[in-house]
Formats: sequence, C-alpha cells, structure tokens
Amino acid sequence: MSIIYTGAFSRSGGIYSAIQKQLKMVNLKLVKKIQVQFDPFHPNAVTARDFLFHISKPYVLETNLSCIVKTNVVCDRSEPQIKIDLGDSRTVKFLADNLTVLEILQQFNKHISSKVPKETISSPATAKIEGKKRKGRK
Repeated sequence: MSIIYTGAFSRSGGIYSAIQKQLKMVNLKLVKKIQVQFDPFHPNAVTARDFLFHISKPYVLETNLSCIVKTNVVCDRSEPQIKIDLGDSRTVKFLADNLTVLEILQQFNKHISSKVPKETISSPATAKIEGKKRKGRK
C-alpha cells in the first residue's frame, strides 16, 4: 500500500523571488517624488533601506526618468517612513515600522502602479503585417 502524495510538487522561490516579481510590476509613471526617511539607529530601519535599494534599481527608475528619489537620514529615533508624491498633488505615506519590503511593494503596486493606464503599441510595421494577414484571409 502506498501513501498518496499531497502537497506542492515544487518549492516556492522564496522571499527574494517574490520581491523580484513585485519589482517587475512597479510602474513609476504617476510618481513625481519618493522620499525615504529613516533613523539608522532605529531597530526597523532595515525595511526602509531595503526598499530604497530595490526602488533605486535602474530598470525600476526607467519607468519614469523624471521621478526623484530622495533619502532623508535623521537622528531623532523616529520610525521609518516612505512618502510618495503623485503627479496629481496626492500623497501616499507608508509607515514602515512594522512592514516588510514585500508588503510595501505589494501595497505600492495595489494603490499606485495599478492606476497607470495601459498603453497600446501600434507602429507602421505592425500595421502593415496585420493588413497583409487580413488580405490573405479573404
């Protein structure tokens, strides 16, 4: 008698692959400025520094070249916070004291990246190819 296998056939990629997946979905087109403020002596400052590291990657910043990423290092034992100024004069503020980088990126994608309108790419070359396909079908 054999035991029936119940479970996942493959392992999860882990926290790093989940962060990379969220970073691929980040779109900064609506963002004007990102301010990351932290106290280096605060016990949870690692989250804000890691977010700053991930958001400063070139392929993330290429989604909006006019986006400003500013770091404020303070020494007043304040909790880390991330302030995002949007183009339409709205502000989103993350208090990163009890959040992980993955949770911040998930909320960023949920509230900011999802608001970016989808672009349709149509070039003359693709229009020609589509025209030839239509003529062949008649």
